[in-house]
Amino acid sequence: MKLALLSTLAAVAIANAHFTMQYIWVNGADQGHNVDIRVPPSNNPVTDVTSTDLTCNVNGLSGAGVSTVSIPAGSNITFEWHQHDQRTGEDAISAGHKGPVQVYIAKAPSTAASFNGQGTVWTKIYSSGLINAQSQEWATDVVNANNGKHSVVIPSSLPAGEYLLRAEIIALHVAMSYPGAQFYVGCAQVKITGGGSANPPKIALPGAYKPTDPGITINIYNNLQSYTAPGGPVWSG
Repeated sequence: MKLALLSTLAAVAIANAHFTMQYIWVNGADQGHNVDIRVPPSNNPVTDVTSTDLTCNVNGLSGAGVSTVSIPAGSNITFEWHQHDQRTGEDAISAGHKGPVQVYIAKAPSTAASFNGQGTVWTKIYSSGLINAQSQEWATDVVNANNGKHSVVIPSSLPAGEYLLRAEIIALHVAMSYPGAQFYVGCAQVKITGGGSANPPKIALPGAYKPTDPGITINIYNNLQSYTAPGGPVWSG
């Protein structure tokens, strides 16, 4: 009984340690707090993979009033996450939030600010999950060790134009049943200059993720030896 109570209290503490994407960096230059980002109303996660909140978080279907940063094709983009507002000195994300880190990109038909990200428009350009099965090191551990940061190189073959960049951290600490996995999503608005003429493979978000996906409903505390993230393979460009 006592052990069960302690486990419940620990789960509540971990569940309350939510976080959001608060900064993007372009080729090493910090763009500022919540600049070029569709900011959600709270740091709560999305748990329903069929909800349009999965696209760009709550209230994320419009970028009205959000600036769009210009980036050269092939840029290195860094995303920075924190539990609370700005850089408080605590762990960027709770150490109990274990799971994969992924990045997607979607080309807007016109402006990024007016793009709702619906339909089969998203291309996965980065994914990191269970890094070391022996030590149970996850991509989230690396993000924490790097003060909330992870980076991706934008494929230089993508055509010029305006895009949504979608960073995603999936916390799997209570993912033994559905809904349980916690999806932390941040979308930035970018305008790629230069570029090429690639037409990469695409998925829909929501649409591609299913409650039964082995990367969504999973027990990560059962000597896990491998992990397959949802959303299919990474496109290298």
